Amino acid sequence: MKEKAATVNKELEVKKKSGWMESLWENVKSLAIVLAAVLLIRAVVVEATVVPTGSMQNTILIGDHLFLDKVLYGPQIPFTDVHLPAIKNYKRGDVIAFRYPVDPNIVFVKRLIGMPGDTIQVKQKQLYINDKLVQEPCVIHRDSQIYPDSEWIPREARIRDNFGPVTVPPDHYFAMGDNRDESLDGRYWGFVPKENMVGEPIFIYWSFDAPTDVWTATDISDRIRGDVDILVHFFTRTRWSRMGRIVSGGCGERN
Repeated sequence: MKEKAATVNKELEVKKKSGWMESLWENVKSLAIVLAAVLLIRAVVVEATVVPTGSMQNTILIGDHLFLDKVLYGPQIPFTDVHLPAIKNYKRGDVIAFRYPVDPNIVFVKRLIGMPGDTIQVKQKQLYINDKLVQEPCVIHRDSQIYPDSEWIPREARIRDNFGPVTVPPDHYFAMGDNRDESLDGRYWGFVPKENMVGEPIFIYWSFDAPTDVWTATDISDRIRGDVDILVHFFTRTRWSRMGRIVSGGCGERN
């Protein structure tokens, strides 16, 4: 009798252990499926990013958090060389998101200025495309000074106000910020390869008024300090009126 009871207890323990392992496996499997789905959506459909600088003011402000639409332009399927069919094509004037050619881990948001084959030139702060002056209603200039196109002027200052002419090569694009005097853009690092293009911003899902340092901090102590600052001032410095705002080729609020 005792031997039978011991056998039953042992079987119950084995079943209990087996049931626990099966439950753990089901949970792990479910988590893996969810994670894979999230990664697939992020890689192919939509991605979130924050704009840490003022290069696109006032169309996009520092601290605007955006959802990027990736599916429109034929995104690449992860771990393959296959691209989904493009629903639309990029065009001049679009606000675009792309991987910074100097460091592809960083996503930039700028305005698409030049298409393949276009000749781009900036003269006295004015943009010319294919030798024609372009009217840019979204562009702001916060520095009234115009640096001359002279070898005696530092390159960074000279090409800010007088740049080119350059011709956009095949399968590349040229991008610039709307805050033209304060934008690290194609004037400084060149063209955007087609494969670096991510998509276009859809809308602002959250906007928080904080300086660039908060969004670009890499030191753990600075990141914690920034997170605490966001937590403390969440309600008072969230730009509630910007949440849900559609980001398109148009301009934002002008100061």
